[in-house]
Amino acid sequence: MDDLRRAPADNINGTDDDGRPKRTGTFYTASAHIITTVVGSGVLSLPWAISQLGWIAGPMALISFSLITLFASTILADFYRFPDPVSGRRNYTYMDVVKVNLGGRYNKLSGIAQYGNLVGFTIGYIITSANSMVAIKRSYCFHKHGHSFGCHTPINLFIIIFGVIQVFLSQIPNIQELSMLSLLTTVMCCCHASIGLGLSIAKVAGQYLNLSTSLTGVFIDGDKSNTNNLWTTFTALGNLAFAFGFSEVLIEIQDTLGSSKPENRVMKQASLAGISISTLFYMSCGLLGYGAFGDKAPGNILAGFGFFEPFWLIDLANIFVVIHLTGAYQICGQPVFGFVESFTRHRWPNTGLVNHEYAINMPGYGVYRATLFRMIWRTPYVIITTVIAMMFPFFNDIVGLTGALSFWPLTVYFPIKMRIERKKIPIFSFKWVWMQTLSMCCLLTSIAATIGSIQGIVKSLQTFKIFKSIA
Repeated sequence: MDDLRRAPADNINGTDDDGRPKRTGTFYTASAHIITTVVGSGVLSLPWAISQLGWIAGPMALISFSLITLFASTILADFYRFPDPVSGRRNYTYMDVVKVNLGGRYNKLSGIAQYGNLVGFTIGYIITSANSMVAIKRSYCFHKHGHSFGCHTPINLFIIIFGVIQVFLSQIPNIQELSMLSLLTTVMCCCHASIGLGLSIAKVAGQYLNLSTSLTGVFIDGDKSNTNNLWTTFTALGNLAFAFGFSEVLIEIQDTLGSSKPENRVMKQASLAGISISTLFYMSCGLLGYGAFGDKAPGNILAGFGFFEPFWLIDLANIFVVIHLTGAYQICGQPVFGFVESFTRHRWPNTGLVNHEYAINMPGYGVYRATLFRMIWRTPYVIITTVIAMMFPFFNDIVGLTGALSFWPLTVYFPIKMRIERKKIPIFSFKWVWMQTLSMCCLLTSIAATIGSIQGIVKSLQTFKIFKSIA
């Protein structure tokens, strides 16, 4: 009945019921978007995270984050339309959903969490890409001079190179024009993750009996009571939370779905498929990576030199990582660009600096529409994120901090809060109690992961010379 009721509105002049061009997304495209978003650079840190937690807690934590993300995705899918999840008015962003369900104050808080998280992702991508560029240079050095040779390389030059590339790519007007780059990013993501998985399988098959692993995780300096064990455990939890981060773009993905079937139903099916496939992939990479490296698993499976040969394959995998994160930076950065530019257009509608477009005919591209404001503000944004990456080039701690800060508010708190408000769930009822208990447990986990990651950054800064990092 839902399909029949909405069909006439969806066929008028090739537009949807909100007057926008007809959406053509399907279960398969939404599943692909989810897999692409979830399986990002976080997969590179999974063997290290599992090594800190051990064979028991590691898989349990990984599955727990997966189930919580799936639960939250199911809730969020019902909020795309308001007030009715099938025939209500569409909401196009996470902030829109929070605004109509909880009000302006919560809308601002969700915006801070969402866009702060996206900024954190862009910084993390710069660090990861630079590490992979360094790894390519060091890999050749190891192959030429031997594995015992230092081959230490300053990382800042590669951070700057990546930043310069992003200065130019950031002038792409909006996320809709990133389709080809997004497709390339998806392919590169699958390629480098598959190479890492294949190398881990080969290493496990050949050297497993010679490695030390643990049921309960690594003990630093052989001391079970060492407080550093606690901090690294917390950081590992943040890394796992980072690996499942996609709630901040779920609504945007759902907004691509066609209306022939209720979007919330299709999105729930796509979330189940996408998260299930991603979890199986993560379990394979994390567990096999831990099996391959044991307690000495590197923080980055491809750039940490657990693998030395074949050097050309490792170099190829790191090239794939750099290309992947070149596009991923834009995918996370464009929503931030769009938010700021939309705000300025509404705030100063008659200002030429903000609104006037200059048509430039570019060979091979067509007409490029430039604005002065886009150039003026996006370039400093890239420069600032690049400088921050140079100041704190600590892969696992930055990844853990980003995951910790975003997981509870975006994946758990707001979806549960909106569910309670919309369904009018009575206070202290069984459903209210268990949902609030879940939210509180996730809050404590996020706090612990945040503390662990900050402690890791502080510890690294004690011996770190700013702007002089060497890998």
